[in-house]
Amino acid sequence: MAQTMVNFRIDEEVKRKMESACKEMGLSLSTAFNIFAVKVGNERRIPFEVSADPFYSESNMKVLEERAAKIESGESVPKEHELIEV
Repeated sequence: MAQTMVNFRIDEEVKRKMESACKEMGLSLSTAFNIFAVKVGNERRIPFEVSADPFYSESNMKVLEERAAKIESGESVPKEHELIEV
């Protein structure tokens, strides 16, 4: 089978952690990505659950933007939450 080169960018810390995990399993990054690519190609799906963080939902982002605007305008003052340790 012919081989091809694939280039993409990844966060440095994510790469470091993945390299470490792969090393523990006796794999190279290239082998790990090949395993992933083969599985996606064969199963026609991402081989693990992918979901959105509800924090970044459109409705929550709107609330946060409104609160930030009130703080910037002086209409509201931020306060510490009871769970925040001082």
